[in-house]
Formats: sequence, structure tokens, C-alpha cells
Amino acid sequence: MISWLDRLPRRAKQLLVLTVDAGCLALSMWLALAARLESWWPEVGGHSLIWVCASATIIGIPCCYTAGLYREITRYVGLRFAVHVAYAVTATVFILAFVVLMTDRGAGFPRSAIIGFWMAALLAIGGSRAVARYLIRRSVQPYSTRMIVYGAGDVGAGLVSMLAQDQRSTIVAFVDDDPLRVGTEVRSLRVYAASDIRKVVRALRVSTILLALPESSRRRRREVFQELTMLGLKVMLVPTLNEIADGTARTDAVRVMKIEDLLGRNPVEAKTALLSRNIGGANVLVTGAGGSIGSEIARQVLRQGPRRLVVLDNCEFNLYTIENELRRLVGEASGVQIVAVLGSVLDRVRIEQVIGENKIESIYHAAAYKHVPIVESNEIEGVAVNVIGTLRTAQAAEQLGVRTFVLISTDKAVRPTSVMGASKRLAEKCLQALADHAQRASQKPNRTERRTRFAMVRFGNVLASSGSVVPLFTEQIRRGGPVTLTHPDITRYFMTIPEASSLVIQAGAMGKGGDVFVLDMGEPVKIIDLARSMIRLAGYSEKSDANPHGDIEILTTGLRPGEKLFEELLIGDNCGPTEHPAIMQAQERFIPWQTLEPSLTRLEAALDQHDVPGVRALLEQLVSGYHESLALAGNRGVFSDRPEGFANDS
Repeated sequence: MISWLDRLPRRAKQLLVLTVDAGCLALSMWLALAARLESWWPEVGGHSLIWVCASATIIGIPCCYTAGLYREITRYVGLRFAVHVAYAVTATVFILAFVVLMTDRGAGFPRSAIIGFWMAALLAIGGSRAVARYLIRRSVQPYSTRMIVYGAGDVGAGLVSMLAQDQRSTIVAFVDDDPLRVGTEVRSLRVYAASDIRKVVRALRVSTILLALPESSRRRRREVFQELTMLGLKVMLVPTLNEIADGTARTDAVRVMKIEDLLGRNPVEAKTALLSRNIGGANVLVTGAGGSIGSEIARQVLRQGPRRLVVLDNCEFNLYTIENELRRLVGEASGVQIVAVLGSVLDRVRIEQVIGENKIESIYHAAAYKHVPIVESNEIEGVAVNVIGTLRTAQAAEQLGVRTFVLISTDKAVRPTSVMGASKRLAEKCLQALADHAQRASQKPNRTERRTRFAMVRFGNVLASSGSVVPLFTEQIRRGGPVTLTHPDITRYFMTIPEASSLVIQAGAMGKGGDVFVLDMGEPVKIIDLARSMIRLAGYSEKSDANPHGDIEILTTGLRPGEKLFEELLIGDNCGPTEHPAIMQAQERFIPWQTLEPSLTRLEAALDQHDVPGVRALLEQLVSGYHESLALAGNRGVFSDRPEGFANDS
């Protein structure tokens, strides 16, 4: 019956409800008069009972329509609808009272029956909707998802109110860590202890948990998630206040937990003054702007209101994609100029032309080859872009008076075991040497030109960047597995792309010249734990010896050449704080420019001749701690421990 009614057209449903209301009004008038005159068929001032009940209906239906009772969908009616019913019935009573008290037609009509009619009509119209709503929800309840809310605070209570009208879900209880809340009721739902969640889930036949812990630390979320998914439950998350404030979530949004929720670290707050210091009203160049980090830096630069934003990349498709996105973001009325340049950082003439024509004041250098195994087998291209490309861009910036040059570096530059890591460390040394050389030159008499402030920002892995482990695992899980990792003990630092890009911009704003900034990446994450969390997030179980009937297996393939078990962010322990609590400044040794320049000339010559042994030999000479033989042995676990002999860089 309910399903048949649910399939009726909207107009038919409205007509049905109107008919029920007409009956309720007539019935209410009859009951009021019958109770007052103590007769089942009373006579009212010479008028028939039918005429009096019809009059109540004729007056009441327009009042109900005006109050909006027929615009409401019955299954969603609530307190606001009850107020509308009260308005409609009260208006009907006032009109009836006017007719009764001010005209002859009310002669013999008992005045007190009007009050009885008011009470009966409220109960009849409101009650009919409540019964209909109950029957409709009851008809779909067996097919709805049974849920528990983890967290019985204000957010949890608000979540219950929000989902009360959702026929696809039924919240049956709360669980909470606070013993003072256990045993109480919130929104008429019992609060159970979190320690008893296994029994509660089984007893109440629950399949989904809603985490209403927006103010808790991410570490606690990760612990709760791992505990709940082990029970085979789907875990969903209420957005944090920061997500709501940033506009990335609505106040009524409940979302599936994302991998960044499981990092075990709280997101770092940005300092607005640092974000805009080198960008607001300036001409900014982002190299490698089509990549994961470069594109996000370009987006965040755009939000700070530069006068001109130049994006440079050597990949036509990536450049096309980011240019279109930036133009959509900026709008025509903002006045910000977007310039897209297709070119290579190895082309010194082109870089100088771009900087000069656009009067660039700040450069964020994200152009690099970063995939360790690919660079390991393509040494010439990797070293050329990462070292020589950085050097040429930095020299062009220095020659043309660019105020700030920020290099995006990596934790793989610390005691490197790969060509990629060694090339990034050598790029850092180039900037350190240039900064030191410029500072010494500026101290000479009659030198007044402005120095370029070089800064390097070193951080670990970013989630979902191109070539990173998260997209790889996502694709492997989508295909049904197996999920592959190189070693069960391998760990990495992780940060989200927007957070890392924001900190890069802020760190660059603090540079004085030759600074090496290190981002606080929190605690390292075991990759095998990340893989297991992603499998559970996707709704699958791990297939293992302990669970042979699981869905997706995790396979270990062995460390690749140049790959470390553990990543580090610092060379030595000489590191101090900055004006941002999540950014540290490292004091590291470097090679003076007079010593480094001849070696870089030899490196360029070896690159031009595609002399791979010569390139590797120069990397060993210039980057302390890097040795080709050890790098090639990395897949046998040579670097599973941190060697004491590499305490300081030279």
C-alpha cells in the first residue's frame, strides 16, 4: 500500500492529502459540537450539522493551503511543519469565531465548541501527518543502513538531527570514549562505551560507523579507523571545522575517510603574512608548473594576488591543463595576468628571456625529474635537469635581479643512495655556493646591486603526486590486487600536496640567502600499514596466511636500486626554529663557488658527451655520502640503518 502511494504523481499526492485534511476538519467540528452539546447528531441554531462541518472545511482548506501545508513532503515533516499546522488551524478558528460572534448566522452556536474544534483540528491534521510519516519510514527502514555515531558530543548530536530525515540510514546508538557520557542518552539514543564497541556492533547489527570527532587529533582517528575496520565496518567521517571554513566541505557533509585522515598528524596552519610576502602584487614564475607540486604552488600563488603569474613547463599537455585551470580560477575581473611558457630550464637563453620580459620578482623552481628508478637508469637526463637546469635558472635569476629564488628539494637529498637524491643535493649545493658568493661580493666597496635570496625547501613524499605510492596502490586495488611494496619495513614521511605547497611558499618568504628549510613532516609512516589502510578504505580485506579468504594480497618485491628503507630530512643535527612552527632551518656545509664551479663545468661536459661513468664519478666527488656501488647495492638493504660515518656533509 505504501509503495503504491509512493508511486503516485505529486499532484495526486497533494489532492489525497487535501482530502484527508478536509475530512479531519469536518470530523473535528463534529467531535467538538458532539462533546459540547452531548449529542451524536446535534442541532446548531437551526442549521444542520452537515452544513456546519462543511463550513469548517470551506474555511479551513484555504487556510491550510496558504500556510504551505501542501508544499511539504510528508516523509520529511518536522517541527517547522507543526508550526505551520498551528498557523493554519488558528487562522481557521479566528475566521470561524468572527462568523459566529459577529453575525446572526452563529445564533445558537456554543462558543466553547470553537476551542474544542481548535484542539481537535490540531491533533487530527498534525497526527495524520505523523502517522503517515511513521508508516513511510517504517516501510523503508528494513532496507536502510544501520549506523552508530562515534562521539556523543555536540557534533554527534547534530549529526543525528541531520540524518533523521534520511530514509537510507538509521542511527541506532552512540559510542564514546568519555566514561561520563556512557549510559546516558543523546537524542533518545543510548551511549555505549567505546571499549564495548565489538559487542554493540554485533548486538545492534551495525554496518557503518560515523566518526563525529572533528576536533580530535588525526592520530586518534587513525587508531579508531584501524580498530573499526578490523571489525569489517565501513567508517565515514564528519568534516573538520577547518574543512568547513576553507569551503572544502559543507556543514552537513559526511564523507568516506580519506587516506590523508590516516597520516597520524594534524594539518599545519598557514600564516597569511608569510604566504603573501613575496607574491602579493609581484610577478611570479613557477617552473615545472604542470607537475603535482608545481601546479599546486601555482594555484596557491594565484590566491595571493600576484600582478603576473608565469607558468613554465616542458610538457605541452601539462602546461595546457594548468593554464586552463588557472584562467578558470582567476576570472577576467581580477586583473592577474596568466602567461604560459613552453620551454626547458636547460635553455638559459629562453629562461633569461622569460624572466626579463615578464620582470619576474619571485621564482618557485619545481622543475625536476623525481622518480628514483627512472632517474637511476637515465642518469644523464636526470642530472642535467635537476642540477644544470637548476643552476642555469638560478644564474639567470641572479643576473636579472630576481628578489627570491626557492628550490623545491627532497628528503632523498640527505645521505643520498640514488642518482635522483644525489642530483637534488648537488642542486642545493649550487644554490648555497651562489648565495655565499653573492654575499661575499656584496661586501666589497661600491657594490650596490640587489642580491637574489636563494632558499631551498626540503620535504618528504606528498600524497597522490604523480609517480607516488598512493596512486599506484589505488590502481592495484582497483584491479583486485595484489598490492606490491618493495620491503615490509620501508617507511616514508608523508604530507598532502596543498599543505606542502603552502609551507614551501611560506619558507621561501623567510629566506635570507642560502637557507635550507626543512618541513615538519610528523612521524614516518610504514608503507605496509598505508597499504593495509587503503585496502580497508576501499572496502576490502587483506589476503594473508591468517586470512586466506581475504580479497587483496600484499606482495613484497625487494628494494629497487637506489631505494632507502628510511628517509631523513636533516644532514647532522644543526637545525634551528623559524617564525613558523612547522618549518625548521638547517645549517649545512657546502662547497665554495670557486671550488664548485670547475667541477660543474666538467659535469656539463660529461653530460654533453653522455659519459655515464664520468657523471656518476663527479656525483660521488661532489656529494658526500653518495657512492655508486652502495647505491646499486641498495636493494640488498645496505642502507637499512643510518651510518654513523655520514654525520656531516662537506
